[in-house]
Amino acid sequence: MDNFDNKTILITGGTGSFGKKFTHKILEMNVKKVIVFSRDELKQYEMKQEFSDERLRFFIGDVRDKDRMYRAFEGVDYVVHAAAMKHVEACEYNPSEAVKTNIHGAQNIIDAAIDKGVEKVIALSTDKAAAPVNLYGATKLASDKLFVAGNSYVGDKKTQFSVVRYGNVVGSRGSVVPFFKKMKKTGRLPITDERMTRFWITLDQGVQFVIDTFRRSQGGEIFVPKIPSMKVTDLAKAIGPTCEIDYIGIRPGEKLHEVMITEDDARRTVECDNYYIIQPEFPWWDKSNNKSYSLLTDTFRYSSDINEHWLSIEDLRTLIAD
Repeated sequence: MDNFDNKTILITGGTGSFGKKFTHKILEMNVKKVIVFSRDELKQYEMKQEFSDERLRFFIGDVRDKDRMYRAFEGVDYVVHAAAMKHVEACEYNPSEAVKTNIHGAQNIIDAAIDKGVEKVIALSTDKAAAPVNLYGATKLASDKLFVAGNSYVGDKKTQFSVVRYGNVVGSRGSVVPFFKKMKKTGRLPITDERMTRFWITLDQGVQFVIDTFRRSQGGEIFVPKIPSMKVTDLAKAIGPTCEIDYIGIRPGEKLHEVMITEDDARRTVECDNYYIIQPEFPWWDKSNNKSYSLLTDTFRYSSDINEHWLSIEDLRTLIAD
């Protein structure tokens, strides 16, 4: 019996790229109900046109609204928290709004999940939350900390909180791929710095990793998939091989390279076959949970510029085409 059998699953920010793909995938299973929670009625309307499944429900609301969260979580077994302010520049110039959504919203989800008896919550994070230099990353780091610590005060309730942290998603809305595709018509592609590298994951891989995390999580972990790196210059060559490159300089809040596990995280991180688990530093965490896995050394750093796995220009072309 699959652990999604007869379960009601809610996804916040469910009309985004991840939410749509996750909904498609999870409806292939024997779930009882899938609730798409978001604040954009137009996107919900458009999403309804893509699906014809009586198990799918749509719920207008904002994670900032605690009362609405309590109403939405009634009878829910599992939650995927994908709602966030994600654009680095928008967060830099609207910091209070980012805090309200990414931090206060996270706390609302934690409180509602515990009080309404939700079994598991998986919160989506980002590589920008590790050693953050921009406000988006800082708010997601705070969110990650809240979800991990949420396991400390569930009391006798059954709720478990875990986090999934990964890098850039190929072709997701607002990402660099659709931007480069649009700009290549001009014959020129802007790149902030020729040295820049990023982690790369497909939407299908990201969704499957979250589904797998529901099956393996015990509450308190940050799960990090092993994914390849790519050079932004190679991505530009893959999309616009004949385009001229304009180096425009690093934007506010931008890094040259992204990190998913810092040296300080590494000393409590175990390595599994195709992912890492950053274990919580709380007395309630049972270290024997992962005793079969190898503990990393405190000199390990999982960064996009020193990754063992790289995508070539041809690899990138194949991913983009798919």
